[in-house]
Amino acid sequence: METTYIMVKPDGVQRGLVGEIIQRFERKGLQLVGLKQVIASEEIAKTHYAVHAERPFFPGLIKFVTSGPVVCMAWSGRDAISVARNLIGPTNGREAAPGTIRGDFGMDIGYNMIHGSDATDTAEFELGLWFPEGVNDWNQDSQSWVYE
Repeated sequence: METTYIMVKPDGVQRGLVGEIIQRFERKGLQLVGLKQVIASEEIAKTHYAVHAERPFFPGLIKFVTSGPVVCMAWSGRDAISVARNLIGPTNGREAAPGTIRGDFGMDIGYNMIHGSDATDTAEFELGLWFPEGVNDWNQDSQSWVYE
């Protein structure tokens, strides 16, 4: 089992897609082990996107990510990183396949609604950055919650 970091960006929050996005991850079978809404500081945004610091779009990216609330999530499951990235789809919504989050809701590279860790080391770094308090460790047993 592995855990991945997923963030609904300000455009996804503003468009009211948080519930839909969570539902897709739950239906796939991943387990939600961390969830919070924050308005990212410039410092945390720059740390998160440091790999893009030298690129011309970096200042706009930081301004965008800090422009409103983001929803930070940690999802666990077998191959959670690759499963999540398949649910998300390619960065450009116009090129993303229907059925993916970006394919169903995205039209632009800049407003692409969601971020997902791309590798184990990235997930570990991002989870530590956004969830310094750690994530929840719990056993999912839905059937035992149906009847008293």
